[in-house]
Amino acid sequence: MSVTVKTILDEKGRSVVTVAPDLTVEAAARILHENRIGAVVILGVNRKVVGILTERDIVAAVAHHGAASLAMPVSEVMWRNVHVCTEEMTVNTLMEMMISRRARHLPVVGDNTLAGIVSIGDVVKNHIRAIEREAEEIKAYIAG
Repeated sequence: MSVTVKTILDEKGRSVVTVAPDLTVEAAARILHENRIGAVVILGVNRKVVGILTERDIVAAVAHHGAASLAMPVSEVMWRNVHVCTEEMTVNTLMEMMISRRARHLPVVGDNTLAGIVSIGDVVKNHIRAIEREAEEIKAYIAG
């Protein structure tokens, strides 16, 4: 049986730090730091996902615009072409999607609402657990 995104969300929780598009980059950076996370999801009208802002986006904005970027709204530096996944996706499909799109964070969307977020760290942690379970099963089989 393949593990799904739902399994990851059930284990880690479904809370997602979100911000409005008009929040400043500086305020968003502070939120990332305070919550010890690498990305925030930007919600627009009707709480629809309109973007994602990552640490990399902030670094790129500072490199391009200098300190003035900190006063800019996140809507000017966020990633608008947001790749999303669903709870039904398998972890293998999720990994392929993250690798091919070079995405470290993917919002989870279901019924046009934000259901959670998964990071590459969540996927790696899940993969390591699966390998450890398989190793234990092999040891039990050999010992049995």
